[in-house]
Amino acid sequence: MNNFTFYSPTYFAFGKDAENDAGKYVRRFGGTKVLIHYGGGSVVRSGLLGRVKASLEAEGLGYVELGGVKPNPRSGLVYEGIELCRREGVDFVLAVGGGSSIDSAKAIAAGTVYEGDFWDFYQGKPVVKALPIGTVLTIAAAGSEGSPDSVITYEDGMYKRGASGEALRPAFSILNPALTQTLPPYQTACGITDIMAHLYERYLTNTKEVEVTDRVIEALLKTMIHEGPRVIENPDNYEARANIMWAGMLAHNNCCGVGRSQDWTSHDVEHELSAIYDCAHGAGLAVVMPAVFTYVMKHDVMRFAQAAVRVWGCEMDFANPENTAKAGIEALRRFLISIGMPKNFAELGAKEEDIPTLAHNACYGDVRTGSLGGFVSLNEEDVANIYKLMV
Repeated sequence: MNNFTFYSPTYFAFGKDAENDAGKYVRRFGGTKVLIHYGGGSVVRSGLLGRVKASLEAEGLGYVELGGVKPNPRSGLVYEGIELCRREGVDFVLAVGGGSSIDSAKAIAAGTVYEGDFWDFYQGKPVVKALPIGTVLTIAAAGSEGSPDSVITYEDGMYKRGASGEALRPAFSILNPALTQTLPPYQTACGITDIMAHLYERYLTNTKEVEVTDRVIEALLKTMIHEGPRVIENPDNYEARANIMWAGMLAHNNCCGVGRSQDWTSHDVEHELSAIYDCAHGAGLAVVMPAVFTYVMKHDVMRFAQAAVRVWGCEMDFANPENTAKAGIEALRRFLISIGMPKNFAELGAKEEDIPTLAHNACYGDVRTGSLGGFVSLNEEDVANIYKLMV
């Protein structure tokens, strides 16, 4: 296990009706003038936005609103939010929605107090200062409610890139599983896939002797395998929703990634797909992960075999561990298809003729220097070969 530091100060309020206390938490963490940042129709139609506003008003807190966040959130709205916060003297950003709204809120919070272009943070500059952020979560998926990370699509070139810094960890996050019960099955399945991807990105490591975090990751993956079908079958299953929601946070606040190298190949490869085709991130990951794992499997067959046995219940083939490793990857692929995820390029709306562009952008787009991956270093040709496995 590698040396590490870990600090996760987010205050979590979990359970039914917790959103009614949003105003109390904003005041507790120093907010006096709030930007409420959200997507669109669902938070309005459900009455959630109204309840959040009422909670702020009950605490005597002023607020301004900025809706319109789209899946794969865009830079244009971030710039608009930064300008609004500066003009209105906002000192707290409250995201109401899923990972897209939270990621956009984080970008606004960082950009408001920064003299340069907020996109600097998405080209590698660490975020060391930001307005405090709170979240009211409506979908279990991205884990942004507990993480120091944000992902934004830059519209000039359609580059989808991430930023990170402890200043981006929310001061508080409100997690009410009941708010996810109205999600369509497809969105729920996309969220489950994203959670599993966050776990696999950490599981694929070159660090030895990390049994504790291996076991934590395996347990969370098994939770997804158990609860996923239950919630797809019965969207009103509050207990299954609750387990998935808390697992989503644990999967990405890095408590199961400390002390070990991590991969993130699947995310980098997928980001090109959702940036260009605007497919759901989780749907893209469902197609990407089996392809990436198949391509890099021989780098450490026993790691994939271990996951196959411990997570998927495959029988260990001691004479040929590669058979076990392949069985585990196939079990993942079948599971994702079973909950309604796409299985290939065509189902994502992606085009085979775009593969050279996708691979080039993944490795060289924006400020990238030619390779990606923390488990195996991959070049442009490797990435193109991975995309070809998805066709």
